[in-house]
Amino acid sequence: MLKTIEGIYQNGQIQLATQPQDVSEQSQVLVTFLDPGKIDPIKLRQLIDRLETIAGIQQGFDELNAGQTRPIENFVLEMQQKYDISG
Repeated sequence: MLKTIEGIYQNGQIQLATQPQDVSEQSQVLVTFLDPGKIDPIKLRQLIDRLETIAGIQQGFDELNAGQTRPIENFVLEMQQKYDISG
């Protein structure tokens, strides 16, 4: 799982802009300090999107390795029914 939350580092403490949801009380984190004068918000958003994509792909591999899959035919039938698509 990968979650990105903005925050501010001040007086030796990191204050998060929002509280993360679905995160245990003790979780491993990575902290990246950004140079305020060199932040390109578009590139930062693109980087976050890429990291979240990688995390999603990893989750898919983890589920596959754990045997949490279903036959493609079941998925196709479910999507046809959900979106009223004729087969």
